[in-house]
Amino acid sequence: MPKVSEYEEKVLEIKRVAKKIKGGNTIGFTVLVVVGNRNGKVGYGYDKARNVSDAIQKAVAAAKKNIVEIKLKGKTISHETFAKYGSARVVLRPAPEGTGIIAGGSVRIVVGLAGIKDISSKVLGSKNKLSNVRCTIKALQKLKE
Repeated sequence: MPKVSEYEEKVLEIKRVAKKIKGGNTIGFTVLVVVGNRNGKVGYGYDKARNVSDAIQKAVAAAKKNIVEIKLKGKTISHETFAKYGSARVVLRPAPEGTGIIAGGSVRIVVGLAGIKDISSKVLGSKNKLSNVRCTIKALQKLKE
């Protein structure tokens, strides 16, 4: 009987990658996964393998080792926060109840799996999903209360 996990998993990105070797190309896959319990805990994992299912399993295991706890204020965050990671910049702002998640792409998935229901955000500088996920988690870790 499979073990039931308390964390929900979302695959954000699957990339097919190739490495040049003497005999031709070796094909592999890289996977970006975000896990969260929708109650203040969220993490991400990025891993690679020769086939997709192995890469997903490895990324989920990495994500579960990389979980951070976030301080929530009801269904939103307590104050505005900003973070930089490489060229990615993310601004997260609290929103009144009933607003919903006003965020794009990977930020929406990260804050949703963290359990935040009302938030407004802006992503600047980069469209790279991995950088934006790292930047969002960095911004959420800056929250004080």
